[in-house]
Amino acid sequence: METTKTKWGIDPVHSEIAFRVKHLMISNVKGTFKDFAMTVFTSGDDFSTSEIEFSMKPASIQTGNPDRDAHLKSADFFDIEKFELITFISNSLIRLDEDGNYGLTGILTIKGIARELKLDVEFGGIMKDPWGNSKAGFTLNGKINRKDWDLTWNAALEAGGVLVGEEVKISCEVQLLKQS
Repeated sequence: METTKTKWGIDPVHSEIAFRVKHLMISNVKGTFKDFAMTVFTSGDDFSTSEIEFSMKPASIQTGNPDRDAHLKSADFFDIEKFELITFISNSLIRLDEDGNYGLTGILTIKGIARELKLDVEFGGIMKDPWGNSKAGFTLNGKINRKDWDLTWNAALEAGGVLVGEEVKISCEVQLLKQS
């Protein structure tokens, strides 16, 4: 018996795509992307069967500082004139335990460079909202070395070290909405 494919879309109002990176080697700068889309297909409601396609527009980056945001959009970083989207296509989502922890692997493409990304996923469960819509909640965490995607701009500090850390921590809260 074949299980029905279920389509899920991201609920942007209840989701956040965020990151943080070391600044001056002593503190973190945080940011979010505001324009993103995701489609997930599952067999029934079994998320271990997920096929995930995610994209976001780097032009939507917000760090709380317009000058920094403009620099991040420039050719020094995301080069939004040439590269309109950042994408992630899943390869596998493996259940690690009975507590809702999964390992997600896929291909992250930034500036035309495609590399494998592994994320830790915590499945929060499925609930119906007050209007009868089925929602599923997830927390995703991981890290990348930004230089692997040619995000190499930096500045040396007088006291040693660099202005921007190489490791970028990814932290996302995702709420999916079951499509009819």
